[in-house]
Amino acid sequence: MKRTARISALAVALGSGMAHAHPAIEAFNAWCFKAGQTQERARSNMEGTAGAPLLFALTFWDTSLEPTPQAPAHAERRCEVAFSGDHADAAVTAVQAKMAMPPVFGTPIPLPAPYAAEPGTAFIEGRKLLRGRVAVVHIGIRGAQTFIGVDRLPAGMGVSE
Repeated sequence: MKRTARISALAVALGSGMAHAHPAIEAFNAWCFKAGQTQERARSNMEGTAGAPLLFALTFWDTSLEPTPQAPAHAERRCEVAFSGDHADAAVTAVQAKMAMPPVFGTPIPLPAPYAAEPGTAFIEGRKLLRGRVAVVHIGIRGAQTFIGVDRLPAGMGVSE
């Protein structure tokens, strides 16, 4: 019984940020779910959380705020961090806990096209958001790096009623 209580307490601590997670996981949870950031602002916010220079790769763009030629048509916003090592389990635990905290990050829906699990995927899920928007959260391993990403789709894309 005591072991179960300790494991539950650890899970709560990890989800609430009380335990020390990798700086990339902390920065992702602190900033990648927040709208209204330019690429420059997102980097600055993450440096404030994880320290500068960032010890992880950051991919960030939001076509609703600034032109982004490399953005695919199926996503209007992307925030992804990638960092060395296999931290997928810790990332899944922390990100799922973050999405469950108020305000809850949407409701699960079937994965919209063209998204699909790829080799190394530990977690992928579509989420219905407010105002006809959908997000896809994807966590896994690519090569020797953990990645955590969230894409927001343009209004109406990926929503089937």
